[in-house]
Amino acid sequence: MGRKKLTVSGRKKPTSSDVAARAGVSQATVSMVLNKKYNVSFSKEVVQKVEQAAKELGYVLPKRRTYGEERREKLLVVISPNLTNPYYVMLLQGIESRAAEQGFGIFVCNTQRDMKLEERYLKMIPFLNPHGIIYMCNPSRCFMTQVEEMSQKVPVVVINNQDERLNVDAVELDNSKLGRLMARHLLELGHKDVGYIAPPLTARQKQRSRRVEGFLKEFQQEGLGDRVIIRAADEQIDKDVPGIDSEYRIGYDLAKDLLKEHPDLTAIAGLNDMIAFGIMDALHDMKYKVPGDMSVMGCDNTLFAKVKKVSLTTIEHFVIYKGMDACDIIMKKMKSRAKKFTDMEPISIYHVEYEPKIVARGTTSYPRS
Repeated sequence: MGRKKLTVSGRKKPTSSDVAARAGVSQATVSMVLNKKYNVSFSKEVVQKVEQAAKELGYVLPKRRTYGEERREKLLVVISPNLTNPYYVMLLQGIESRAAEQGFGIFVCNTQRDMKLEERYLKMIPFLNPHGIIYMCNPSRCFMTQVEEMSQKVPVVVINNQDERLNVDAVELDNSKLGRLMARHLLELGHKDVGYIAPPLTARQKQRSRRVEGFLKEFQQEGLGDRVIIRAADEQIDKDVPGIDSEYRIGYDLAKDLLKEHPDLTAIAGLNDMIAFGIMDALHDMKYKVPGDMSVMGCDNTLFAKVKKVSLTTIEHFVIYKGMDACDIIMKKMKSRAKKFTDMEPISIYHVEYEPKIVARGTTSYPRS
């Protein structure tokens, strides 16, 4: 007596192999037809055969988890404008160290200050499905509304300039205060004729202008505003892909131009440390002694500023801690959304700010006699 053959409709679920056998096509064809992948052309007859066989067998495509779903519990997205400046690398270090402690990985999007790239990354974020998003600078103005809408679904923290008010969590920086602190240090040493070198001062990069304005305002209060010479790089520099030495080059080139026109200056400030390094090298090539002939200062207290042969006077505003705080805010928001203590979801906006401090080293002194 022969064995009774087990039918598909019996005890086992139908598979794509069963559909292929019934339709008289390959398993790959079944997969492509049922997944609607028509990049390979199939005749109407083949499509109908496969769909009919699947219907008759009761075959249902298995639900696949997306990449974003698989990674969601372990991913933070970080949007950076630039990774050639050590300032942003330090921020990233703070974010990454705190994220690692909590078992999270990070996905870094470097926009290179290009709005098209920024838009592209913002479109990618829903597919990555992260648990949080950190902007290491202000979002471009045209994307502000989009970023605020994203913050309703997932925690978003912006490490921003204090003057840009956003309805999202922020680790803030008062750039005007940094500029005033730089100016106050030079004024207390007795400098009256000073230069200030900056990257392009465009509407998109308001934080730069705030720092310059703070510096100038402090000199104006002493009646010395007309003795501050400001040099900013051409706007085209922000439109080009930044090179590893872009900001150093700005300091180097503009310092040379500045001193040809104004040899009576006794101090030059760079908007950040990278620019200050360029200024120092230009002075070295022009046979100026620092600080004997010319005082130099920067801002951000990056790693190389403390190298003994550099010993740059700068401003400490606790960059690595800001990265850690941005991560901490996201973790707090995640916990508050996971634990319900009331029927309503709490709405909270965190704002964290550190008080900046002068780090006086070997590049500033009294003006030459």
